[in-house]
Amino acid sequence: IKDLKMSLSKEELRPQVDKLIQRFLGLSEPSQSLISTAVRCLVKGYDQRKTVDKLSSYLDGTKAEKLTDQLFKNFVSDNDSKRKSRKRHREDEISEGKKSKPEEQPNLPVAGQPSPGQLTTMQIQEMMANAQRMIEERKKQMLMSGALSQVPSVSSNLISNTSAIISSTSNDASQSLSENKARIAQLTAMIQAKLSSKPTLLTNWKPDDSKQHKPAPLILDSEGRTLDMTGKEVHLTHHMPTLKANIRAQKRAQFKMSQEKVMEELYEQKFYDPRVSAKTFQRPRKSFKFHDRGKFEQLAQRLRTKAQLEKLQEEIAQAAKKTGISSATKLALIVPRKEYKEGEVPEVEWWDSYILQSDNYDKYNEESKLEGVTALVEHPIQMKSPCDASQPVFIPLYLTKKERKKLRRQNRREAWKEKQEKIRLGLEPPPEPKVRMSNLMRVLGNQAVQDPTKVEAHVREQMAKRQKAHEEANAARKLTAEQKREKKIRKLKEDTSTGVHVAVYRVLNLSNPAKKFKVEMNAKQLFMTGCVLLYRNINIVVVEGGPNQQKKFKRLMLQRIKWNEEQATKDGTEQGEKIENRCILVWEGTVVQRCFGDILFKLCPTETFAREFFKKRGVEHYWDLVYGMSILEASEDS
Repeated sequence: IKDLKMSLSKEELRPQVDKLIQRFLGLSEPSQSLISTAVRCLVKGYDQRKTVDKLSSYLDGTKAEKLTDQLFKNFVSDNDSKRKSRKRHREDEISEGKKSKPEEQPNLPVAGQPSPGQLTTMQIQEMMANAQRMIEERKKQMLMSGALSQVPSVSSNLISNTSAIISSTSNDASQSLSENKARIAQLTAMIQAKLSSKPTLLTNWKPDDSKQHKPAPLILDSEGRTLDMTGKEVHLTHHMPTLKANIRAQKRAQFKMSQEKVMEELYEQKFYDPRVSAKTFQRPRKSFKFHDRGKFEQLAQRLRTKAQLEKLQEEIAQAAKKTGISSATKLALIVPRKEYKEGEVPEVEWWDSYILQSDNYDKYNEESKLEGVTALVEHPIQMKSPCDASQPVFIPLYLTKKERKKLRRQNRREAWKEKQEKIRLGLEPPPEPKVRMSNLMRVLGNQAVQDPTKVEAHVREQMAKRQKAHEEANAARKLTAEQKREKKIRKLKEDTSTGVHVAVYRVLNLSNPAKKFKVEMNAKQLFMTGCVLLYRNINIVVVEGGPNQQKKFKRLMLQRIKWNEEQATKDGTEQGEKIENRCILVWEGTVVQRCFGDILFKLCPTETFAREFFKKRGVEHYWDLVYGMSILEASEDS
């Protein structure tokens, strides 16, 4: 059936290919250009690889491969493949024949040598040696296969034919070169025919398992050491079991050695610049890192030595501080002259080398006088930390309500006593009697009876005077609008000279203008600095200020604003899965100084642009922290 299909013409093959493509793609009307390309590939006899390349321009890679398999399964016959393989084998034989032809061509005659038809004695001897070598190799093969008795005629014919060639060539040296070549070809064909008549001559050969699998004899000397056949000692390699981590460490060390050699070769090149390095944008692969044996012992020893040095320096500093002498400061300034490798023990410690003036402790003489050596050392003045307060901070004392009343009563009594003393000394006039409508008759007495209207007017005048004085005193104590504003600003603003408190928030969706306005206005009203960066579902809010400012802004972001009124997407795109909007406090801490100005909004089109925005202000780790958290959340959700 396949041969019949392959014999079809292009017009007869097209409808069948059309039906096959319709079934494969599930389309009622597939592309005509796709059908034409498939028919052209079948008619021209393209192989599967080339057909896939042609169909890949209309389909993706996997579909093109599957469609090609279906086409070849239905329309390409096995005879064609066999014919192609036979043709390929024939071409290989022809190419091998072409390659062997130059070897059969005889050497051209040279002046002073025999003619081409005449063989020299050297050529005859060489032919005899080649024939004997071929016979010996053939005998060895026969002996190994155990079938030497089957082909005695082959070797005898080979010997007789070869001797006939040699005798004929030696006796009749005047024969032409064409006759020799014809005879050699005839003999070669005879040998090949006899060998081909017995194909199992070499295929039936099986080695003797009893001899092959028999272990070699073990030879030991008087001391029990292993010896070989010649009597020499054999050093056996003992393979001990080990972990894969150790094997990987050995491979890593070998790779480093090879890399160092390559780097040395690169350094010698003229146009190599070691400062330029290619940075990869892929995340490094996480894997186990095994430590070498003794690493932590070395670290512990180094820490112990450092602690001893610090203790020694502290003792010397205390002694110098007590005496106040600053003449013997050279001991604290001594540095090692030689840089030792990690783990290497020096012959002389650096603090002793200045005193000994030698490179070895053996040369030290205890009787020698060490002049100018004291136990004093001068240390530099320690610098203040930038976060330390310039003035001492005192915690205020808070009194209870009862204590405040008692303190007020005592202060008023002291003021009253002081005023009475001034009146008694005549420094101040005595105050007028405090007359009210309730105590009018008790204070004035007869005067109130004689002219009550006049007395009442006088009392009311005194009351108005006292009321006016009270209101004027309150007005004097009352702050103006400017003073109130300054007091409010002073209360909201905080001292950030000893450290700035920073908080970083992440909002999934910050597209609502009302939410933006609340964030911006509250930050301005609290006199906070920072920025709001907008990028997909990574909307970062960074605010800087004091602890009280951060407390109020944190309550605004996490409690007061209802973020769940809008919805957000997981990946930040409009087609993504809808999730509930929320605000997350990523990090809060303190820094030395502010990095931003007044609050501003920044819309970033790409991740690189967003990171560069933070990098200009030296806080690109804010972006790295929030972006890494978003990646982890996406991986957990998936």
